[in-house]
Amino acid sequence: MKDKLQRARTFEQRYHPHLSETEQPRFHVTGGVGWINDPNGFSVYRGEYHLFYQYNPYDTKWGPMHWGHVKTRDFLHWDRLPCALAPDESYDKDGCFSGSALELPDGRHLLLYTSVRNVRRSNGVVDGYQTQSVAVGDGIDYQKFEGNPILDADDLPEGNSRIDFRDPKIWFEEGKFWAVVGNRSADKSGSILLFESDDTFHWRFCSVLASCHNQYGKMWECPDFFELDGKQVLLISTQNMTSMGLEFHPGNATLCILGRYDREKRHMLRDNTHAVDYGTDFYAMQTLKALDGRRVMIAWMQSWESSGCKLKGLPFCGQMTLPRELSVRDGRLIQNPVREIEQYRAVKVSYQNMMITDETSLQGVCGRFLDMTVTVRPGNRDHMYRYFKVNVAKDGERVTMIRHKPENNTIRVDRSRSGFPHDIVNVRDFPIFPHDELKLRIIMDRYSLELFVNDGEQAASFVIYTPISADSISFSCDGSAIIDVVKYDIEV
Repeated sequence: MKDKLQRARTFEQRYHPHLSETEQPRFHVTGGVGWINDPNGFSVYRGEYHLFYQYNPYDTKWGPMHWGHVKTRDFLHWDRLPCALAPDESYDKDGCFSGSALELPDGRHLLLYTSVRNVRRSNGVVDGYQTQSVAVGDGIDYQKFEGNPILDADDLPEGNSRIDFRDPKIWFEEGKFWAVVGNRSADKSGSILLFESDDTFHWRFCSVLASCHNQYGKMWECPDFFELDGKQVLLISTQNMTSMGLEFHPGNATLCILGRYDREKRHMLRDNTHAVDYGTDFYAMQTLKALDGRRVMIAWMQSWESSGCKLKGLPFCGQMTLPRELSVRDGRLIQNPVREIEQYRAVKVSYQNMMITDETSLQGVCGRFLDMTVTVRPGNRDHMYRYFKVNVAKDGERVTMIRHKPENNTIRVDRSRSGFPHDIVNVRDFPIFPHDELKLRIIMDRYSLELFVNDGEQAASFVIYTPISADSISFSCDGSAIIDVVKYDIEV
């Protein structure tokens, strides 16, 4: 074992046994200590679900990228495993960046990742050359391939960037291995490249699967490509997105392309595009096909813009979303929390047909570790309410607000008073589709709120740092609304 990997594992052995349960989320993945960002290698191996992640064990800010490692059987309870990769070879000395994983026919677990090597030009500018490399192992220990890197600049189409070439996602189909990789094309905007292989160690460029043409951001990264409910789905994280109404916000964003796959030309044909998540904290999503056939997605629940805004003294920075089951309905990607969360429900509190006008609290409806569904109907058929609010993580000083405004069919989440020590983007509006009733499903853990609207038509993810003692919940309305509330505590 190389020194850098052994050092990371020794560091984990020193700190992980002493992690405080009062500091960690109950059912969202963190690194325990240090920094995490993109989920990597989300895969099935020997009947369990493995998740790796971009990881700097030594500090709560981005640094030398390792691969941290956890596994689970139910997507809620995660077991920590030793650090899997460290930047300890000449071709990855400046980072083991994002990638994916696959169980091989011979029983080994293959990791396909972006290896980074910085080169300083004569003018002092440093370029981070990105290539693709593999490692194979047994679910604990992984050996890097002696022939790495297995994809480099020579494998790219003419004019494409050798610096922005990253985040391979691998799968097996039609008797071959395939991988999509994010890249920047000759027009200086994002593209997704498709490669094929017979053995996972030798790869050939196949096609440009999809191109941005400067329409959705300037760089496409962290691609995922799969068939779902008769549609082909391409998920992309985009950099330098420009604002497009309330659908896409500027900066780092997420994009879902739904359409068809031209297998002869190996090209994605678009039918529809929309954001994957409408919150402030969601990026670099990755999926797997579960043992029972479900397509399950997880993402980094953080944003680059707010990643420096964290609680002083917290031993970690960054967490993952609750894994979500995906489907396609009416031309949109639908997301709902994995059904396994129902196994951890406790203390059910339920109310039906409650009339809400002024601010109202309901006995037993409170908490910070919860799964709560609020169904909202107009209290007066002739006069729609102007707005309806749910206030969570609330005390006399702090609150996180969720507001529905039917006039323009929008949801607003406002976390301006949610415990952040600095001013960041705290208010997010997003569009919803009109229905006779509104359904809001709210999942809360120690440092997060995830909102699922109308059975998963939209999802929105938010980090919050409100003290755990702020656990009141109230409802209010300008006009009148009739609500049903079902709330469960979550005990993991």
